[in-house]
Amino acid sequence: MELAFLDLLQGIHIPALDFLMVAVSTVCDHGFIWILLGLVLLFRKDTRINGFAVLLVLLLGLLVGNLFLKPLVARPRPFYANPAVQLLIPPPGGYSFPSCHTLPSFGSAVYVFLTNRRWGAAALVLAFLIGFSRMYLYVHYPTDVLAGALIGTGIAIAVKKAEKYWLRL
Repeated sequence: MELAFLDLLQGIHIPALDFLMVAVSTVCDHGFIWILLGLVLLFRKDTRINGFAVLLVLLLGLLVGNLFLKPLVARPRPFYANPAVQLLIPPPGGYSFPSCHTLPSFGSAVYVFLTNRRWGAAALVLAFLIGFSRMYLYVHYPTDVLAGALIGTGIAIAVKKAEKYWLRL
């Protein structure tokens, strides 16, 4: 069923959308855009705690997603199940579950949303686009993306709650 959905997405490919999806996915390679956001916030005096929190969300996401869940679940990527699909990006290494583009994207975006609704709404749009791009590019199953979004959201909420506790000390 998941492959059928990914195959359906292959039918909507047009050059402009291909370009956009590659760009959106690439901006989150290695968490780049979210690390940059965390560093910018960290180096501003009025947002220093937020920068630390975003970087903590990213670190926890790396530990849970990349270092624990990916090797534990060891789910092959969808392009192995259907090698007829031509990828628009170089085939990523590693396993598919969870999406470790989506996980830090939702973790960071949800944290920002909980801190500042206006900026957070923009960050959530980017997170949704990143998650969609991973399916569009045939490198993640829908459940990989959903799991990444849910785990990232959970980490963001936990960090936000911990932040409130730290600020009271």
